[in-house]
Amino acid sequence: MTVRSLVAPLLLVTAASLFSGCQGTPEESAAQTSSADNNVIQSVHHDFRIETFAEGFQHPWGMAFLPSGDVLVTERGRTGENEGPGALRIVRDGELLPDPVPGLPEIRVGGQGGLLDVVLHPEFESNRLVYLSYSKPGDDGAEGTTAVIRGRFENDQLQDVEEVFEAEAWTSGRGHYGSRIAFDGDGYMFVTIGDRQVNPSGTLEEQWNHPSQDLTNHFGTVIRLHDDGRVPEDNPFTGDEDALPEIWSYGHRNPQGLAIHHETGEIWSNEHGPQGGDELNLIRPGVNYGWPVIGYGVNYGEGTPLHHTVSAEGLERPVHHWLPSIAPGDMIIYRGDKFPEWRGSIFNAGLSGRFGELSRVTTEDGEFVSQERMLPGEYRIRGMEEGLDGYIYLATDNSNGELTPIVRLVPAR
Repeated sequence: MTVRSLVAPLLLVTAASLFSGCQGTPEESAAQTSSADNNVIQSVHHDFRIETFAEGFQHPWGMAFLPSGDVLVTERGRTGENEGPGALRIVRDGELLPDPVPGLPEIRVGGQGGLLDVVLHPEFESNRLVYLSYSKPGDDGAEGTTAVIRGRFENDQLQDVEEVFEAEAWTSGRGHYGSRIAFDGDGYMFVTIGDRQVNPSGTLEEQWNHPSQDLTNHFGTVIRLHDDGRVPEDNPFTGDEDALPEIWSYGHRNPQGLAIHHETGEIWSNEHGPQGGDELNLIRPGVNYGWPVIGYGVNYGEGTPLHHTVSAEGLERPVHHWLPSIAPGDMIIYRGDKFPEWRGSIFNAGLSGRFGELSRVTTEDGEFVSQERMLPGEYRIRGMEEGLDGYIYLATDNSNGELTPIVRLVPAR
């Protein structure tokens, strides 16, 4: 059953109160300064350069680095002007190969939908398994949902492709699919599912009735599965007749980043909120993250109140929220040796046309410590990965479907 905690007193969130509550630290203002060498970007801990790694991508979404040095890149696809299908591409020796990888199922391309994330199985070197999330069409194409497939990657092809998960999140809309995939240290697979852009209604009771507050579907959830799609017996709602057993957490809007800390095992996610309501969340089993009952965002454009409160008993507040909104994309928790002072930092991609950035957040014991705002307005960043070389790779995007590069952060010498 969904938690319906007493919300009293109700706090109407205004645009003014949102801006007065913006989080920040002295580190944030010192995050980036100009350099005599225009090719060097200065940050709090490390100076770095931006290098182009590969070019020619249309709406790149996810990246996976193979042990061979090749990189798999998903292209979401696009309808209308600059039309292109969702495709899985290979980068080899810094060059994008001309032919997409064959073997994909039918994909519902349009809006925010298409081919989305790509992740390797933790034992890829022995089993060659690759996992892909995508927007799956229904039988007549009128509706779609989020689904995950896996296949063996052999000889630049996907073989023995099978579906391991299909979300109970069918709508005719083409937005908020979620779709990030991550494996933890025990081999469990986590997948984010968006709320599919189901708009919240005005009254408190109607907001409690939003699909993201209903455990009988997968709208606005993070799910946890075995690598073959089976449900783990210790999931928080296993055995609950009023809940789907795949659900790990719920009450999310559109989680676009997902990363697991290599030392602590903490599961972190960022998600698109409404205007002024983007969130960074520490994901815990069975927890309700409150969308749309609580939050910091306001209605788009007019800035009128959207939520009835910013906190309520039984609902989890974000560890950090962004104001202005950065429109978060992918995220990583850095673990490499090229930028040692960044180890353990949570890097969040930003897609906003005005306020997009690379946000580096530090935490301690699951609590926000500081933020460094990097590359403000330089790129529209969708995908992000740490490469085998310890560099940070950014898949940049263009809202009009023009071709964009993948770039990487390298230490300044």
